[in-house]
Amino acid sequence: MSGTLFLVPNTLGHAQEGAQPLAQLIPEHVQATTAQLGYFIAENAKTTRAFLKLVSTAHPLQKPLQEIRITELNVNTKADALPVLLQPILDGADGGLISEAGVPAVADPGANLVRLAHKLGIPVKPLVGPSSLLLAVMASGLHGQSFAFNGYLPTDAAERTKRIRALEDRSKKDHQTQLFIETPYRNGALLEALAATCRPDTLLCVATDLTAPDESVKTQTAAQWKSQLASGKMPAFHKKPTVFLLLAA
Repeated sequence: MSGTLFLVPNTLGHAQEGAQPLAQLIPEHVQATTAQLGYFIAENAKTTRAFLKLVSTAHPLQKPLQEIRITELNVNTKADALPVLLQPILDGADGGLISEAGVPAVADPGANLVRLAHKLGIPVKPLVGPSSLLLAVMASGLHGQSFAFNGYLPTDAAERTKRIRALEDRSKKDHQTQLFIETPYRNGALLEALAATCRPDTLLCVATDLTAPDESVKTQTAAQWKSQLASGKMPAFHKKPTVFLLLAA
């Protein structure tokens, strides 16, 4: 009989020992479940060890941290390697799939592994935790009944402008909020492109460092953002994880 694949939420990178308590971000029962797992499939082994160290301050781990097996699954992992990652679970051990930040299998390379787990008859159990995408939708004030995550936009200026216009057209046609992200050091360039490209009355939300003490969420029209940027007031989001949202009127 196989074990269970637990989908383990991580923090969004803002919990530290002696700072923001982990319990403010990850429910206690989720921490307790995580502490009982001896095998993890992780996007980043180093990040996972740091997370498990935080968990261990309140919930003793099943075995010493250095003895917990962690194998990596990232964007470079080939499809034919996935069965090997699931073999310990097929052999009867419970295991956890954990992302570098937030929830696994959402804007994360773990989705294919979860699909394979279903195909192989492995029970899959998602655990509750923070998702920057859902938190951004909640806080934006934009349409929450229909929304789509589009990943990264093109870095080439012309292609990016073309993509923004296409997303804006889709948003208007379907009354659908469009979400996307950017490499943190390019946040400013993306916001400038959005303000310059979108129709004046299109709503744009910038949600930065969600769950952090200095988190910021601001929604205003493209025209208002354009005016703000023209006055030299760029948001304090350089090199900070940010979710961008768009809703066309």
